[in-house]
Amino acid sequence: MDSYGDPAIRITLLPRDTNPQGTIFGGIILSYIDIAGAVEAHRRTGVERFVTVAMREVIFHQPVFVGDLVSFYAQTLRIGTTSITVRVIVEAERYGGTSERIKVTEAEVVYVAVDANRRKMRIPESAKENLENVELHETS
Repeated sequence: MDSYGDPAIRITLLPRDTNPQGTIFGGIILSYIDIAGAVEAHRRTGVERFVTVAMREVIFHQPVFVGDLVSFYAQTLRIGTTSITVRVIVEAERYGGTSERIKVTEAEVVYVAVDANRRKMRIPESAKENLENVELHETS
């Protein structure tokens, strides 16, 4: 299996996060995707505040179960004048000692940089210069 590097965040999901079908509620996964993308946006640009403006192409490949160790890997795709687009890949390591790791969800998230007064602000040019065009590898 290919590796994505260090996750932006990693968490074990609990029974309180389940839906009526007994799997982890999709909204919980979406909230962590949002956090992971924001972590990447901040790391990449040094900008203190971002607001989420869009989640694109959210795909739920597999369910997430209680006890799974879930990793959220983030990669910057584009940096504009005031916005940044981040791809987040979600991978679950199944509970139960098998250490099976599978891609469960993926999404693109768009953030806009804002100042302390919540006004749109420019992302520093230096952030764009450091943008690496390294692709996240697909899992098998």
